[in-house]
Amino acid sequence: MEELAVKPLSDGVVFTAKVVPGSSKTSLCGLLDGMLKIKVAVAPEKGKANKCLIELLAAAIGVKKNAVSIVSGQSHSVKHIQVLGVSKETLLKKLGL
Repeated sequence: MEELAVKPLSDGVVFTAKVVPGSSKTSLCGLLDGMLKIKVAVAPEKGKANKCLIELLAAAIGVKKNAVSIVSGQSHSVKHIQVLGVSKETLLKKLGL
């Protein structure tokens, strides 16, 4: 069974996400090659898709928006995302993985 690759940090976690912008709806779509696949219903222009991504993840995980940040890949479909204040186990449980 495939599992999301999560790197624990002293104050949170980092994981990789494959983001598909311009979809019909915004949703978490499960796993793809060890990454979390996320569809966002916003075009990738002027950071709108990244903002939508952060809002979706913050709501799904149950943290404030400022606890979620894109560490790398701001202009790419594969992004490294940091979430502060959660453990690996909590992240996986909140995302339903």
